[in-house]
Amino acid sequence: MNDSTSFSHRWAAFRPSKAVWLWSCVACIVATMVVGFAWGGWTTGGTAAKMASNAADHAQAELAATVCVAKFMEAPDAANQLAALKKTDNWKRDDLIQKGGWATMAGVKTVPSGTDDLCAEKLAAMEAPVAKPLAETQDVAPQEAGG
Repeated sequence: MNDSTSFSHRWAAFRPSKAVWLWSCVACIVATMVVGFAWGGWTTGGTAAKMASNAADHAQAELAATVCVAKFMEAPDAANQLAALKKTDNWKRDDLIQKGGWATMAGVKTVPSGTDDLCAEKLAAMEAPVAKPLAETQDVAPQEAGG
């Protein structure tokens, strides 16, 4: 007699025990969780809360840094201050921002963490400040064409 039966015949004749079914299901569940958390982008509630908190903190610092840049550029000697900032070492630039008081905002007791560094980075990446239009620098309104 020939003992070599086809795979499909062996598969049809296979009758797994309850233990084999149980451990097969457990292995599938564990494999799904490993794949989901490692490569599928799943997160736990605690991790999601930390990510949301970090995003909110970063957004506050970005907003405060944008206000800082605007206050810096409105200063009468912005061009000189910007040149001094660019000449300063990277790790000392946030001290210059703090001393100038540009990162402080009215009504806010504490400046968000990282605001000084972000403001200094944004300012260092800027070119020389653009000169204000003549109408803004003088108290003279522009004349209308026509008469």
